Amino acid sequence: MIIFRLKTFAISRFPALILLNLLTFGAVFGQTHMIDIVRDSARSDQRTGGVIEKTDFAAGVESVQITANIPSFQMTLWQDGKEVKNYPMGVGLKDHPMTVGLKSIDSIIWNPAWIPPDSEWVSPALRGVFIAPTDPRNPLGKIKIPLGYGYLIHQAKGTQDLGNLVSHGCMRVLQKDLYDLNEKVISAFSLNVSDAEISKAKTTKETFVVELAKPLLLEITYDTMVTEAGNLHIYPDVYDYKKNTVENLRKELKANNVDEAEISDAVLGKMLALVKAKKQYVISLEQIREGDFFGGKLKPVL
Repeated sequence: MIIFRLKTFAISRFPALILLNLLTFGAVFGQTHMIDIVRDSARSDQRTGGVIEKTDFAAGVESVQITANIPSFQMTLWQDGKEVKNYPMGVGLKDHPMTVGLKSIDSIIWNPAWIPPDSEWVSPALRGVFIAPTDPRNPLGKIKIPLGYGYLIHQAKGTQDLGNLVSHGCMRVLQKDLYDLNEKVISAFSLNVSDAEISKAKTTKETFVVELAKPLLLEITYDTMVTEAGNLHIYPDVYDYKKNTVENLRKELKANNVDEAEISDAVLGKMLALVKAKKQYVISLEQIREGDFFGGKLKPVL
C-alpha cells in the first residue's frame, strides 16, 4: 500500500477541477489507496469561495461528480461545480473505516450478487461463496456501485443506517436516493438505457449492469472542521483520528481570516468539547471574531 499526504487545497470554487487534477495524480500512484490525505471537504469555503451555488439537474450535461465527507455523513452530487442534491449516508465501522481519497466509478449494478470477502468478519463457510440477488443473506440491496478494491456504495438497510458507523468500509445510501442518483447519472451521460429496463430492474431480481460512458469521479474526505458559507461546523471525529485538536482548530480559523492568536487554548478546547457523538457544533465566524465563542448551536450531524 502506498500512502500519500497532500496539503489542503485552497483553490477553485469548482470541485470538478480539483477532482480532475487529483485523478491524474491518483492514476499514477494508486488513487484508491491514498488513505492519509489532508484535504478540505468539497463544501468548505476554502474550496467554494464561500458560496455553494445550487442548480437543477440538467440532462445531457456530463460534468457530474460526487463528493462525500465522512464525519458529516453527507454525499453531494455536483454538476458544473454546482450542488444538485445531497444524500445522507452511513459509513464504515471504526474497525473497518472507509478509505479517503479519489474513486473512479465505471458502472452501476442493479440486483447485484455478493461474493463475501476472505475477511474475519465473514463466516468461514461464506467466504468466496456466490450469494445470488435472490438470497436473503445478500446485504447489498437493489443497487451496488463498485469503487474498487471491494469497496462499494450500496443500499442501506433503512434510515437507522444513516449517520452511523454500520458497514465494512462501504457507503450505505437509501434505496430511493440510489434510484435518484442512478437516473441522474444515466441522464447526464445520455446512456442508452430505457425506462423499461429500469422498471424491470426495480421490479425483478435480475441483475442489470449499467456501464458508464466515462468515469464518474467520487472524492471522499475526512474533514471534521468545515467552514461553509461563513459558518464553522465542528463534527465528531468518528474514527478517532485525532483531528479535533486545538492546533487544527487554529489552522481552520486562520485559513478563514479569523485572528486566532488572541484566543486561548482553553477557549478553543472548550469549543471542541461541545461536540458530542452525533452532534456537531455550529457557530458563525462573525461570532468568533466578536469574541462570542459559545453562542453557536449544538445540532444533529444529520
